[in-house]
Amino acid sequence: QVQLVESGGDLVQPGGSLRLSCVASGSISSIYTMGWYRQAPGKQRDLVATFTDSGSRSYAESVKGRFTISRDNAENTVYLQMNSLKPEDTAVYYCNADGRLTTNRYFQSWGQGTQVTVSS
Repeated sequence: QVQLVESGGDLVQPGGSLRLSCVASGSISSIYTMGWYRQAPGKQRDLVATFTDSGSRSYAESVKGRFTISRDNAENTVYLQMNSLKPEDTAVYYCNADGRLTTNRYFQSWGQGTQVTVSS
């Protein structure tokens, strides 16, 4: 009943910037945590950043100082601002969220992913 749709992935040169967006829709009562994960070919899906309903943010060590996660709770949207991009940032980026539906049922949901390619 909850859908997550990512956007903003693109091909960029090293040192460039991108801003990813993820919008959650459906019969949502509340969202606890929204986050970003990424998966490169042949690699596991790794945590990039999370933002909890209490306002706590966390980042993978590899992106600290370069990436910033933010939330617009009124629009059920999470963003990932990516600066100083490196070729090793190339991956499919996935949005994740959990929370409660208006029925009070707990949900966990993943988006379909958006491709980020950093190459010259």
